[in-house]
Amino acid sequence: MVIRPLRRDDSIEELTNLLHRAYAALGEKGLNYTAVDQSPETTRKRVENRRCLIALDGARIVGTLLVNSEVPNILGACFGNPKAASVHQFAVDPAYQCRGLGSQLLAEAESWARSIGFAEMALDTAESAAQLIAYYVRRGYRSVGSVQWNGKVYRSLIMSKKLAHAAWRGARANEAAGPALRRTLE
Repeated sequence: MVIRPLRRDDSIEELTNLLHRAYAALGEKGLNYTAVDQSPETTRKRVENRRCLIALDGARIVGTLLVNSEVPNILGACFGNPKAASVHQFAVDPAYQCRGLGSQLLAEAESWARSIGFAEMALDTAESAAQLIAYYVRRGYRSVGSVQWNGKVYRSLIMSKKLAHAAWRGARANEAAGPALRRTLE
């Protein structure tokens, strides 16, 4: 298994299909997460200007997540910390779940955010997604608020984790990450 940033030659269609597989059970529960049925064009737009990590088994994409490190961060602003990095579009193929791959992806995202100076990582999930909330709690995330996003049929719980030994470097963090943020597709 290899975890690396998404590259220009990686298939957006394959990434979209992974998202559909991973979010299908949530969609069946009536939760209209964007990744349940987003188009390849939406996937492409969502990965722009964010660090998109993918997990590969051979040549097959089996996991992904996005890290948004732009400041101010809308998700962080929801709980009073617009300087928090955030995780979005986190997915592991159902056939690969419960094997630690999600934890590896999340750890890689946290490590990268810490390396460019972020002291906190935020994410959100449906308040009714008890299994996902428990997963994040086991990884050190805590509830810091909630929000009702436009167009969603559920309220989102906002969770956050302090990233040990990180110090905010302000504009320098954005400068250091600039090229990666401006073009996630390498």
